[in-house]
Amino acid sequence: MNFVAIDVETANLNFASICQIGVAEFRDGVLYDTWESLVDPEDYFDEMNIAIHGIDEWTVRSAPKWQIVYELLVPWLQGKVVASHTPFDCVALFRACEKKGLAPHDCTWLDTARVVRRAWPVFAQKGYGLANVTKQLNT
Repeated sequence: MNFVAIDVETANLNFASICQIGVAEFRDGVLYDTWESLVDPEDYFDEMNIAIHGIDEWTVRSAPKWQIVYELLVPWLQGKVVASHTPFDCVALFRACEKKGLAPHDCTWLDTARVVRRAWPVFAQKGYGLANVTKQLNT
């Protein structure tokens, strides 16, 4: 299966405040290519978020704004299956697009947390965080 995995970080509790994005494209189950970028969210940075990812306003001071990153993402996302672990990344992209008046990328979203919860009964109610799932499935 071909798909793109995506991960975003936000500057604060506002999902539209994307400050970093990374994508990894898989073709036939093999990592094919990766891309990442810092993003100037044009928003404030909350101390809790900084503690999680280490990105602050100084880190993104020369980073592109969402409108530029949006365009750079088109070849990565357009018409593809895009996987994220929980809806967070999907919602963040939708909110960032909405904030700037941009149409969401035309892609199919796959929530891997939902897949894990349905495929393995042990993860149905709890323990379906990415770190725990990886640990459990690699043993």
